[in-house]
Amino acid sequence: MIVFGLVVATILFAVLHSMLARLAIKARIRQALGERRYEGLYRLGYNFFAVLTLLPVVLVLMLWPGAAVWTVDGWVSWLLRGVQLIGLIGLTMSVLQIEGGRFLGTSQLTAYMRGEPLPLPDEPLTTNGVYGWVRHPLYFFSLLLLWFTPQMTTNWLVFVVLATIYFLVGSLLEERTMVEIFGEQYEAYRQRVPWMVPFIKVGN
Repeated sequence: MIVFGLVVATILFAVLHSMLARLAIKARIRQALGERRYEGLYRLGYNFFAVLTLLPVVLVLMLWPGAAVWTVDGWVSWLLRGVQLIGLIGLTMSVLQIEGGRFLGTSQLTAYMRGEPLPLPDEPLTTNGVYGWVRHPLYFFSLLLLWFTPQMTTNWLVFVVLATIYFLVGSLLEERTMVEIFGEQYEAYRQRVPWMVPFIKVGN
């Protein structure tokens, strides 16, 4: 029953998170809120809603982690922690490269509250730094954090598998949106830079 609840909560989070990121859904919300309110509040609200819908998943994992699947000690555990540290550093760099305030929605909120012009100037397509290694560094480095744990439990494994599927499917949906926004510029980027794992190219 706990595993079923975890699966349902994770899938619900993934579906809602992906739907709210689609351009068609954004257009409807923009129409309902009005242009300025949408530009100032949507991104922050989107992130707040994502955290809110993820809380049931976190609660289940904290209260019922499940039995141990694997546990490693000694130098191997330090090696895994090192990979996780790389994931954390890479994740931080990925956010900073695309302007953390805009990603979180705080930059838009600040402009809205101050009565400054909105929308903010268009953000260019980022293709350097970690985005020059892989097209979806946020997902790649998150996977390093999730998988390379010295202690894996049954419920955590279920969550990690579902999260991996979500990242893979979500990245493909995200790429469709990026093509709509950036057109040939993104197509050229997609031809040049690997999809999910650095140095490994799989199709486009």
